[in-house]
Amino acid sequence: MAAKDELGRTGEQVAVEFLRARGMQILDRNWRCREGEIDVVARDGRALVMVEVKTRSGRTHGTALEAVSRAKLARLHVLAGRWLAAGGRGRFEAVRFDVVALERFGGRFSIRHVRGVV
Repeated sequence: MAAKDELGRTGEQVAVEFLRARGMQILDRNWRCREGEIDVVARDGRALVMVEVKTRSGRTHGTALEAVSRAKLARLHVLAGRWLAAGGRGRFEAVRFDVVALERFGGRFSIRHVRGVV
């Protein structure tokens, strides 16, 4: 496995552990359809949360948060509808879109969780 892929998988696992520690229930990981992939689908109380996870090993190409484009967020909105239409589990009062941005410096991760991105 390429180093970049391994970094991404590790970062996603760290993000999932981070979200669980904050009381979120993970409903799906790496859910895919023709239009793309949702990294993490979670429940936060009565809200359905679609989570984009970005992991970087440095800031040479900008921060992890800066790597999440408007186009990616727009695609995430479409994918949320697809996930729900495919039999998404449960009833929700709201749908929220979050980003978990991770940057690894040495062996440690810095985590930034942005809730309710548009």
